Amino acid sequence: MELSAYSLKYGLFFCVLTIVGILNANGQSYYDLSEKGVSCFEKDSLEQAENYFRQALKLDPTNAHNALLFSNLGMVQQKMNKHAEAVESYSYALNFAPIAVPILLNRGSAYMNIGQNDNAYLDYCQVLDVDKDNIEALLMRAYIYTQRKDFKAGRADYEKLLKIEPTNYTARLGLITLNQKDGKLNEALEGITMMITENPKDATLYIARADIECDLDKKDMALIDLDEALRLNDSASEAYLLRGQIFLSQKKKYLAKLSFDKAISLGISASDLQDLIKECK
Repeated sequence: MELSAYSLKYGLFFCVLTIVGILNANGQSYYDLSEKGVSCFEKDSLEQAENYFRQALKLDPTNAHNALLFSNLGMVQQKMNKHAEAVESYSYALNFAPIAVPILLNRGSAYMNIGQNDNAYLDYCQVLDVDKDNIEALLMRAYIYTQRKDFKAGRADYEKLLKIEPTNYTARLGLITLNQKDGKLNEALEGITMMITENPKDATLYIARADIECDLDKKDMALIDLDEALRLNDSASEAYLLRGQIFLSQKKKYLAKLSFDKAISLGISASDLQDLIKECK
């Protein structure tokens, strides 16, 4: 299981600001521009929202409420996939409010989206210094530890999180993935089988179990799980990819090529599969 996307958890911060006397060329106050930015964000008019927040910040760059505006601007930019710009906006917000947990979490998310996991780690650690039971920070720090192969630290965070929320789906799947990467394959298999028993219509879980079964050299069982995953979700590109890899390992090159082609048609990058496809010839 990989966390492939890090989305915004917190909505826009907005409070009723004291109406200030400064107006822009169109007679709009800091408050007017801020309020319009929020309204545009709620309507998914992101470019307009970004423009209004920038105008407000330019109009009154020393306003005490700019932590909120920079945070709002960062969330708009992140939703527009401008993750590097979002990091900058969140950083400005944190200059005003250095230990604001929601802003730290959102900057951590933006860092993850641009591959700066070490910086994200620092933000999640800072959150946990303030709020030791923060679910998102524990989850993301555990994921980072797993990527670093620091399995002991990652396991500690996952286990702490699961004491707080025993049914947390992402944490349970994350701990299973950690066990798989740590070579504890039977423990991983036991965990994923329990999740499948509880969620028998979840294609993602069958794909995860098939991956563990491949590591255990139980490829026939893996193919059965992949068939079930595709029955539940015939658009599961990862299932086609893994099935292609199994077929290739079994020298079934024609079937492997068909699976890889299907995976590409469902969105997996052809360049990422270039070497595998060459092996099918």
